[in-house]
Amino acid sequence: MRGPGRWWRRKSTPEKVETYTRWSFHSFAVVEFFFVGVTALTPLGVRLGGLVLLMVGVHAVVCFATVSRALDWTRGRRPQPVRLLWTLAAVTAGVAVATIGIAERGPDHESVGTAAAAVFGVVLIFGPGIIALGVRPRWAFGIAGAFAAGTCLVLLALGAPALAAILTAVSVLSGGVFLAFAAVFSVWLLNAVYEIDEARENRARLAVAEERLRFGRDLHDVMGRNLAVIALKSELAVQLAERGRPEAVAQMIEVQRLARESQREVREVVRGYREADLTSELAGAQGVLAAAGISCTVSGGTPVGLPAGVQSALGWVVREAATNVLRHGDAQRCEVRLGVLEGRVVLTVENDGVAEAGSGSSGSSASSSSSGSSGSGLAGLRERLAEIDGRLEAGPAGKGLFRLTAEIPLPPVAVPAAAVRSVREVTA
Repeated sequence: MRGPGRWWRRKSTPEKVETYTRWSFHSFAVVEFFFVGVTALTPLGVRLGGLVLLMVGVHAVVCFATVSRALDWTRGRRPQPVRLLWTLAAVTAGVAVATIGIAERGPDHESVGTAAAAVFGVVLIFGPGIIALGVRPRWAFGIAGAFAAGTCLVLLALGAPALAAILTAVSVLSGGVFLAFAAVFSVWLLNAVYEIDEARENRARLAVAEERLRFGRDLHDVMGRNLAVIALKSELAVQLAERGRPEAVAQMIEVQRLARESQREVREVVRGYREADLTSELAGAQGVLAAAGISCTVSGGTPVGLPAGVQSALGWVVREAATNVLRHGDAQRCEVRLGVLEGRVVLTVENDGVAEAGSGSSGSSASSSSSGSSGSGLAGLRERLAEIDGRLEAGPAGKGLFRLTAEIPLPPVAVPAAAVRSVREVTA
């Protein structure tokens, strides 16, 4: 059964901010309808109150639609809703003028004037604030000022005292400017969050591209000279063979030697590229997660004294776990624990960003994307660990936690005393 919290956790951070922004401004329409329109029924009566409720309802619906269309425009998904903005401005002005008429021509009761004033003020504040979402920031505060000026002129035209008209206009201006500022700031914050998320993705892509360039540069440095010599000696051997010279055999033997040496050097480059240093991977995981706003702590023993093969395998585990924390779920905290206990080195990576209870999207997504070879994903990690009799467990650990545990047996002579002492201190 799908819960409401699961729907929220599956969203990325920018999507959460956008959803929060949308419903924050949608709530203005809900507040307007229920706390202003509905409450006007009692003092205004069924007929007059029903008319006011209908006008407020229309205004709330137009505000609701304007919020959705305006935020889509700020994100570049739709064109600017110019007609809808003008419609909201017209409805806002119409409802405000109608409430003035009700206060002037309606029943002579204090409660009627109070209800009409409440509708008048809320509509003239919410209207410009919602319109500010769909215009450039430099126009947002001008719109609030225009509504305030219009309020003052209408009240003066209807014979209201100048002081009362000015005070009312100042109140409308203050509320409108405040809500317009909230709208402008919310849009700026939403765009900033999306830009930060995009910058993080670009940084990850640049890191991958830089690593590819480094590998290509190393491969070129290794193979460039040898291939040039092989081509030159092959050409020389062909010329000697055409002349029937016995030196052609020596040249081809040299070509063969260079080819084998090049093959060996390429294997060394690839082996170095595929090996992962545990210390470097732990430091790199902390840096990458911290840059993404995720608190990462490393505790337990130290990698010093562990066999190179074990460190390389655990380095790949740390790299894959950190990648999964970034790609899947929405973690706020990640903890890495390393130690040696009873002849086994144990690495645990735990985060609070599990997206789906019972399945562990952090692991399942990575596992499903694995090709089953020694590539990325949990299946590839299990194969790496199986080669050295290790095992890997991954899954939800309760309360929104996801835990990945790797265990590798060690020869008795390979167990570093410092690491054992550190683990005993941690587990004591």
